[in-house]
Amino acid sequence: MAVAVHAAPRPSAAARLVSDTWTSMLRVLLNYRNSPGLLAASLGVPVVMVVVFGYVFGSAMRVPGGGDYREFLMPGMFAMVATNGVMTTMVGAARDVGRGVTDRLRSMPLSRTGLLLGQTLADLLVSVVVLALLALVGLAVGWRARHGLADAAGAFALLLLFRFVMTWVGTVLGLAVGKEEAAGQLSVAVFPLAMVTNAYVPTGGMPGWLRFLADWNPVSSVVQACRELFGNPSAAGTAWPTQHAVPAALLWSAVLLVTCVPLAVRKFAGHGR
Repeated sequence: MAVAVHAAPRPSAAARLVSDTWTSMLRVLLNYRNSPGLLAASLGVPVVMVVVFGYVFGSAMRVPGGGDYREFLMPGMFAMVATNGVMTTMVGAARDVGRGVTDRLRSMPLSRTGLLLGQTLADLLVSVVVLALLALVGLAVGWRARHGLADAAGAFALLLLFRFVMTWVGTVLGLAVGKEEAAGQLSVAVFPLAMVTNAYVPTGGMPGWLRFLADWNPVSSVVQACRELFGNPSAAGTAWPTQHAVPAALLWSAVLLVTCVPLAVRKFAGHGR
């Protein structure tokens, strides 16, 4: 008597996406657990910058319109944590390519989008911890969110959105570079671009061409949006992105996501190499 054998139903595309996203996210989080120095480094640099700018340089800096410089500074420091997602994910993606991890993952029946999404979500969870700890440091040096809990929550949500965007930018760059050493060198070039913003000083005193670059830098829109939402001192200037900071920050985030997510998935899948 013949016995009918029924094959197990194949998981749907949505189920595979969720499963592969979860697996990829755990992989990255386990790396952080096994290397606590990575988390310490992620927090250490912003804290050092708060001390250096807030206390060493802060006594000589004046905020246009008045106000405490450290309150002016903290939204910029939060934005720098978000921006640093470019460097960390760029180096990580290039390391995986150089060590052959990416090629092994390509050979498996896994969701390319899920693998990359898991990595970016893991980075986002780590960023929540770093931002929370940095906020405690900010409170200790006198920073306050003066427009209430709802606006403060909106500012932190915007920061996490921008960090999410920056991880996709970093993933594209890391996959394109393909070598950890080259990605590390490129990180040095990315850092000055993040400094040409309104995060540390008002842009009004910059030369015209540099002020234009700083005002239209996406990071400046995020910084100004956070200052408005937190109720901290600011110097918006006359450029559209800083006069309409919240819409500008959301628009920049949308444009970068729409551009970088398909590029990252395509490069991870091995197309266009």
